[in-house]
Amino acid sequence: VQLVESGGGLVQAGGSLRLSCVASGSTFSINTMAWYRQAPGKERELVASSRLGGIMSYVADSVKGRFTISRDNAKNTLYLQMNSLKIEDTAVYYCNFRSGDNYDYWGQGTQVTVAS
Repeated sequence: VQLVESGGGLVQAGGSLRLSCVASGSTFSINTMAWYRQAPGKERELVASSRLGGIMSYVADSVKGRFTISRDNAKNTLYLQMNSLKIEDTAVYYCNFRSGDNYDYWGQGTQVTVAS
């Protein structure tokens, strides 16, 4: 499975961005898709995840009510809609697909920078 993220960039605080993650290859074994982020000097953290069936199974408290994870199975694409962005949302955002036997696939990451 290969994952390619896009949609990052520079945005003013309070603005919005939508990240996309397009998957290619054999995805039949995937049962969880997620977005992680890593800010400078910090560990990578889970932002939101979606299990098979499209249920938004987890959203971090820090982004609850502002970020929404969704997927388009026909396009093999995972999205992260980010609204009301804050400076502390600045990070590299990574797409993650996990198989049923807990093997992780990662994208290359896309930079999100929120300016005041």
